[in-house]
Amino acid sequence: MFEENRDLAWRLRFGTAPPEGTPELGALLTHRSVREYDAREIPEATIAGLVAAAQSAATSSNLQLWSLVSVQDRSKRNTMADLCGDQQQIRDAAWFFAFLADHHRIRYAAEKSGQPAEGLDYTEFYTMAVIDAALAAERMVCAAESLGIGICYIGGLRNNPAEIKQTLGLPMGVFGVFGLCLGWPKEPLTAEIKPRLSQDAVWFRETYNTEPNVAEYDERMREFYLEMKMRGDVSWSMRSARRVGPNQLTGRQVLKGWLEEQGFNHR
Repeated sequence: MFEENRDLAWRLRFGTAPPEGTPELGALLTHRSVREYDAREIPEATIAGLVAAAQSAATSSNLQLWSLVSVQDRSKRNTMADLCGDQQQIRDAAWFFAFLADHHRIRYAAEKSGQPAEGLDYTEFYTMAVIDAALAAERMVCAAESLGIGICYIGGLRNNPAEIKQTLGLPMGVFGVFGLCLGWPKEPLTAEIKPRLSQDAVWFRETYNTEPNVAEYDERMREFYLEMKMRGDVSWSMRSARRVGPNQLTGRQVLKGWLEEQGFNHR
């Protein structure tokens, strides 16, 4: 699917050659979001294998506090695309999944066995559920990419939590964390490897560095923006600051209260 070898992928990510002795890491370094897909189907047996890979991810205390809903009905898929910010890749992907933080199943199992589940009221168990969902999804993504399948995460699943709940029939104690598109990439592939921060800006030795070097990354991203025909005079730092501003939440500013209504984070 992606043609870059390790050395080229490393250089595109970090702007340098890889350290001597760096292992071959296959498709892990060549990952990128794919938003354009061709019309080929992905057989359900293949998807079952990918779900099995997701279920094989680490999960705290084997609680498995996550679930996923696949959305293949065309009308419902269009609704999901609209609710997630009118993203065309949701309509075009061979498969679309909503990954869920799920307290309902474990509460149901506890009640059936006559045990209280009061600990689920604590923020810790919400955090565990979100981590479980993320670990499962990334294991699924790695498996998909190893087969040549393209992926795109959809954070817009959190834009309209009440409407997503209604559309997917989610019970109390279940929250849509993010979506995931899967499909065969359309040729010619237009998605590029996006640069990442240098390792010394994210990998600290023994103690945290409160003044990481982001200027070098701003410069590399300026070149990337220009290649993508975006404004090079607006740095990554500036773009990121705007993205975390109060007016960029696209409806997600209601999440705290909505999560409490849904049974999360009471304590």
